[in-house]
Amino acid sequence: MSKIGLTTTVPVEVIFAAGETPVDLNNIFITSSEAMRRVEEAELAGYPRNVCGWIKGLYTTALHNPDIQSIVAVTQGDCSNTHALMETWEVEGIEIIPFAFPYDRDPDMLRLQMDKLIETLGATWEGVNLQKKRLDQVRALAWEIDRLTWEENRVSGFENHLYLVSCSDFNGDPEGFAREMEGFIQRLRGREPFSERIRLGSRRKGRELRLGFIGVPPIFPELYDFLEEHGARVVFNEVQRQFAMPFETEDVVEQYRLYTYPYKVFQRIEDITKEAERRQLDGIIHYTQSFCYRQIEDLIIRKKLDYPILTLEGENPTGLDARSKMRLESFLSMLG
Repeated sequence: MSKIGLTTTVPVEVIFAAGETPVDLNNIFITSSEAMRRVEEAELAGYPRNVCGWIKGLYTTALHNPDIQSIVAVTQGDCSNTHALMETWEVEGIEIIPFAFPYDRDPDMLRLQMDKLIETLGATWEGVNLQKKRLDQVRALAWEIDRLTWEENRVSGFENHLYLVSCSDFNGDPEGFAREMEGFIQRLRGREPFSERIRLGSRRKGRELRLGFIGVPPIFPELYDFLEEHGARVVFNEVQRQFAMPFETEDVVEQYRLYTYPYKVFQRIEDITKEAERRQLDGIIHYTQSFCYRQIEDLIIRKKLDYPILTLEGENPTGLDARSKMRLESFLSMLG
């Protein structure tokens, strides 16, 4: 069983059906103690400074994992810099397997892309459908953790982020990941709800602010702890939740058509609006990555969402800087 790298969430059912192990390079990069060094190595290799830190991190992370000889790279529906990233990997001898999410969510085009991926990896549709049933059982546990986050207030923002974002590759071991989540859910039974924890001296007198986090996962996960130290908690992680495919359908093609991240921003806004109301959000943090084309979408999001919004920009995995902390504190003060 060989490892196949991913640049973002793709139909992993196909990879498992082919007997291979998916590895989300983003997760390896951001959890590394040398994440910033990976960015610097890419710049030393020739990557421009004004290129997304995630792209630079992915480039060198793949090179530091020689057991990953093939990578499924998303050519449409994710970062526009992925095309050049693919070519720099090819120069290093890594096999690139392209996959494209159709911009208009056309089901026939999406099925064609999945057909090509199935053929390339030597899988079958029968195997893919079996893997969908297998993985949906694991995803159901992630859905429960998400529910426990916003409905019972027993899960921190970072814990929610971690388990949902890990559904991109199931840590390469769906059953092992399921056992980890089951143990976590079991431990939550004895945890006091966050909303009932009295924060002595808080200007909100114990009231916890409920926030939504929208946009790509942050390059500085320390954000979640910082917010909780200041009396707020993220109860909605938009894109991470989408990685867990939070919708029930027996059709695997329809599943990846309902997945909002790769398509128009308007489908994302519909999902955000629905969840913001259901989770009773006080405000929203829109995270944008430096040098990313998705920053332009902030204009549309601000026009369409009727919630207080803080746009927070991140560049490198160096933690929250003083300016970001000050802006977050001001935003929470305004909400409180």
